[in-house]
Amino acid sequence: MNDPSAIVRDSWNQWSETWYRRYRTDDVIARLIREPESAFHPAAFALIRRAMPELRGKRVCVPSSGDNHAVFAFHLMGARVTSCDISENQLANSLKIAQQYGWDIDFVCEDTMKLDSLPAGEFDFVYTSNGVHVWIPDLHGMYGSIHRVLRDGGSYVMFDIHPFMRPFGDNADGKLNVANPYDATGPYGEIPTYRWRMQDIANAMAASSLRIAGIEETYAEDGSFWVDESVEDGEPLTPQELEDLCDWRKNPKAALPQWLLIHAVK
Repeated sequence: MNDPSAIVRDSWNQWSETWYRRYRTDDVIARLIREPESAFHPAAFALIRRAMPELRGKRVCVPSSGDNHAVFAFHLMGARVTSCDISENQLANSLKIAQQYGWDIDFVCEDTMKLDSLPAGEFDFVYTSNGVHVWIPDLHGMYGSIHRVLRDGGSYVMFDIHPFMRPFGDNADGKLNVANPYDATGPYGEIPTYRWRMQDIANAMAASSLRIAGIEETYAEDGSFWVDESVEDGEPLTPQELEDLCDWRKNPKAALPQWLLIHAVK
């Protein structure tokens, strides 16, 4: 049987070299340099600021760093950042950008469920962004590793798709269509993914001895949330069509919270 982690790693190595290149264009990086906060949903950035009012000089770890936008943003705001990801290509491509601009960032190839090479009690702040939890088969391992690398009193903030989004499929007929029950967590697909519930996330945090300091449920910034970026065919939506996607009367899923944010403390 193939190792699920190896399947995920190999898939991300491939994606990094294909459609994921759009996250590394000169225009995208230039905007990050001008506006580091643009790497975050406004609600996530506000929560980060409350959890860590002063980032300058702080040790920050970003597991499952993906496109590394959050990593670059934390560095530009003065933090000492360690970027961890299971994909060698994601890290290598991000390292090229850091070297191009002379950014002193540590890139470490690590599984978020282990973080074995990182020392205990090293970091003031840990952040995981959108799209992390869907790839994690062992939430207890993930949160145990985050707890271990945080210093006493250190903070963790997560920002991810709200679990209430997971059961629903397309609603082209204007109705909510349930694709899977809420408690069907997976794995799904040849490249294994997971649809964790609120209780799975909160209980794994609690079991790791992270103390939940606050939970926020919020909405999309704009209608682009509802557009599948991996699908390149078709005409782009008009501004009015994008606005309509945020109207729950026209898009029933917009009545549900789209994002979940949790602040936890060691």
